[in-house]
Amino acid sequence: MDDTQRIVMTGIGLTAPNGNNLADFRSALLNCKSGVKHTEIRYMGQQVAGMCDFDEYKYQSKKLRRRGTRAGSISIYCANEAIQDAKLDWANIDKSMVGVYLGITEHGNVETEEEIYQMHQNNLDWKLWSPHHNPRTVANSPAGEVTLNLNITGPHYTLGSACAGGNVGIIQGVQQLLLGEVDLALAGGISESSQTFGIFAAFAAQGALAQHEDATKASRPLDKNRNGIAISEGGCVYVLERLSDAKKRNAKIYAEIVGYAINSDASDFVNPNTDRQVECMHKALKKAGLKPSDIDILNMHATGTGTGDVNETLAVRRAFEDSNKTYVNFTKGHIGHCMGAAGSLELAGNIPSFDDGVVHPGMNITELDPECDIKNLVYNQPKQVGNINYILNNSFGMLGINSALIVKKFTA
Repeated sequence: MDDTQRIVMTGIGLTAPNGNNLADFRSALLNCKSGVKHTEIRYMGQQVAGMCDFDEYKYQSKKLRRRGTRAGSISIYCANEAIQDAKLDWANIDKSMVGVYLGITEHGNVETEEEIYQMHQNNLDWKLWSPHHNPRTVANSPAGEVTLNLNITGPHYTLGSACAGGNVGIIQGVQQLLLGEVDLALAGGISESSQTFGIFAAFAAQGALAQHEDATKASRPLDKNRNGIAISEGGCVYVLERLSDAKKRNAKIYAEIVGYAINSDASDFVNPNTDRQVECMHKALKKAGLKPSDIDILNMHATGTGTGDVNETLAVRRAFEDSNKTYVNFTKGHIGHCMGAAGSLELAGNIPSFDDGVVHPGMNITELDPECDIKNLVYNQPKQVGNINYILNNSFGMLGINSALIVKKFTA
């Protein structure tokens, strides 16, 4: 294949509840270090949540942070970290040919809830409403904040794709590079979800909010005693380039993107559809020209809900029934559910496997649910498996959006 038609990852910037760069994040995954803790949530008291602890002012002023959003601050941090990691000559790059593509669940909720709260503390005085409300809550806000911060004049948009957002943002970046619309893409997913009250109340109303006296054990995907989702925030942005351009500047290449698919269940607002998940994985494999047995690691979406875990287990069993060499893991036991950031973060956590040959474990399984038993499931202890060439990353979301992304160990 022509190098102009091969898309590679040359930079990774992230913040997760258990790490603010790839090295620390990977170490936490290998050592089963959780980033979930008890946090005071307005009206609801102490709840388990994954909160990020990064320097919001490393790349932006306090004035602009006050004007912007928590989602924007996460995006700005991750985008700048990715650019630094990629060792781009940023000052001499044509900013009109840089695109920003960020998958999201929602954004602007943090600031909106605060404004409503302040009104209710002051006799509903609407004059307290912020003049910054509109730019904070328009749909393109997080990606737009990145362009303002980095003086990017190329296209930008967010992709409202629920918890499939991390994969979807990357896929959009790939497609725009292949179309020639941009020469460089900052792509991934972000979420501010654990900073808001509403999402906690909604999951509680659904009976899907995780609880545990030890917060680090609250997120328990595939465990028989799991009881819901631990809501988290986070972000992960990649620098994507055509291989031809990456070679010209002798860039370090983390991985090549070789397959992807997005489809829709068209069956329910929240309950997953096993058939459509199987179809999504098969489409990604077909696009990559691969068989199931070619995949070395499959990272499950694995939210920690009964319906979600069981349906995805069935889907993986069916899609990979012919493979005896695909190792399966999951990430939300470590970090909770980072919503729009989940897909991009979880992929990042597995990419170092290309170098060290180790599959990081899922954590917090004390009694595996028999309905979630999958061959070659790696949990509680990392597994050294040797050469790893292909990773498939699943991310699914509400309203039945499914995504699967396949990356390959780079070979010239």
